[in-house]
Amino acid sequence: MTPATIRSALRARTEIALLDVRQESRYAGGHPLFAASFPLGHLEAQAAERLPRRTVPVVVYGDGPDDAAAAARRLRELGYPDVSLLAGGLAGWTADGGELFEDVNAPSKAFGELVAAAAGTPLLPAGEVAALLRGTPPVIVVDARRFDEYATMSIPTAISVPGAELALRVRGLAPDPATTIVVNCAGRTRSIIGAQSLINAGLPNRVVALRNGTIGWTLAGLDLDHGQARRAPDVSGETAAQAEAAAWTVADLAGVRRLGEGESPAADDGKRTVYRFDVRTPQEYENGHRPGFRSAPGGQLVQETDWYAPVRGALIILAGDGGGRAALTGSWLAQMGWEVAVAAAGPAAPPEAVSGALPEAASGALPEAVSGALPGVAPGRPPAPDVPLAGPGSVADWLRAGQAAVVDIDTSRRFLAGHVPGAAWALRCDLPRPELLDRIGRPERLVLTSSDGYLAAWAAADLGAAADLGAGADLSAGAGRTRVLALAGGTQGWASSGRALASGRGELLSPALDVYRRPYEGTGVDPAVMQAYLDWEYGLVAQLGRDGTHGFRVLTRERGLTTWWPTGSAG
Repeated sequence: MTPATIRSALRARTEIALLDVRQESRYAGGHPLFAASFPLGHLEAQAAERLPRRTVPVVVYGDGPDDAAAAARRLRELGYPDVSLLAGGLAGWTADGGELFEDVNAPSKAFGELVAAAAGTPLLPAGEVAALLRGTPPVIVVDARRFDEYATMSIPTAISVPGAELALRVRGLAPDPATTIVVNCAGRTRSIIGAQSLINAGLPNRVVALRNGTIGWTLAGLDLDHGQARRAPDVSGETAAQAEAAAWTVADLAGVRRLGEGESPAADDGKRTVYRFDVRTPQEYENGHRPGFRSAPGGQLVQETDWYAPVRGALIILAGDGGGRAALTGSWLAQMGWEVAVAAAGPAAPPEAVSGALPEAASGALPEAVSGALPGVAPGRPPAPDVPLAGPGSVADWLRAGQAAVVDIDTSRRFLAGHVPGAAWALRCDLPRPELLDRIGRPERLVLTSSDGYLAAWAAADLGAAADLGAGADLSAGAGRTRVLALAGGTQGWASSGRALASGRGELLSPALDVYRRPYEGTGVDPAVMQAYLDWEYGLVAQLGRDGTHGFRVLTRERGLTTWWPTGSAG
């Protein structure tokens, strides 16, 4: 498919999924605005959830024609018939005049900059916010990021109120209209969207965004807090109703639809991609949610649309429990060019029972090679290949006897957080290389693992297919042969069996290209890297204008929230 055809589809908002199958760090180096990171080694695990309609038009590109073609073949095997290659690859895109956007979540970050420019969102530098905190007028700081990000580092006195919760919960934190409300994130986007959410919702308070978030605070030489756990309290029914009404004032103007009880949208007929998201907190979702809805806390959904909804032109249906969280989230998604509907309140299902337990694997009773598809995989995923499985007990015995090596092919981030003791990590694409087996000593058994074992089973099957021997067969002839198996239940199964996980670096057999470290993530980031990131964000509005495919519109306070900023304008 040519770049011109893809851009036409994006402008018309007809369904299309543009997938970048490179490693995430390569993706972050430059990609089309609406390209979604979809690493080749994780296609099987992600496709069903992120591409729910099998007949959606899919276009893929990668580092070269070989991995793009491999991705296309695998997607067709998974049941996606309409798969094309990007004509000329990424070089063809740029040669045809296409823009490349750096970093991750570029659509949302560019949209946030557009909002700041169009709506005039007040941005207060770190020094002025620090002066406010030292002064006497009432002021509160609310952190719009995920709670784990807030706990890692936060502005002094800040309270964790993740994005979609702001308009619901800030009223209780700042009942006095004289209180100044400062919204922060790590950089710019969630600060801007969070502050503008409160402004659009009509709060009488002075609302500002901390300019450049914790990055700006750090670059100003100010100290951050660590390990804080302040959260906003629950709100009354009256406050929730007030927030709901205010949110719908904005959502109605943005064109968000309301679905009646039991109403199913016309698009819900298999002929269009439909995403269903529950925008409440993860804790509320775990306590019970509507069947068929995925957890996507509203602030993160707006921040990470390229992850949650890679099919541009799809319909998004949101669910919440009142308080305006679904309506306000929907108002932002609609401004980003999505068709959005909010489902009527309905009964939540109880927490889902954990299925597919592996009692035999947990006890180590599985024999060396038990063929079978892995139980307990996510609904909608195709069954894993029929490969030999090994239980944690057997693997532990082999490791003690020096009769096996374990290689983890999940993300390097998950591996570093916790892995089977003695395991090494590798990119899945590196497994067939003879030098990898040489590095681990050509063991009698090679046991592959991933978080739940699903990707490991696919990798084991691929190794057998690459050798033209069948899954689990010998990788080499003669005395040095190596059998390939998958760890039953994966690393989670190992932990569930009562065995400890190791953390820390471990042995990396491949460069950790699969994970891009965000310049606003964690501590210890080089100040020059943080400044370069901010400079990049400042240029996004102009880049949107050159790109011309975004379809964003910004609802402003002018004339009763009815003015839209012109589509495609550079400012």
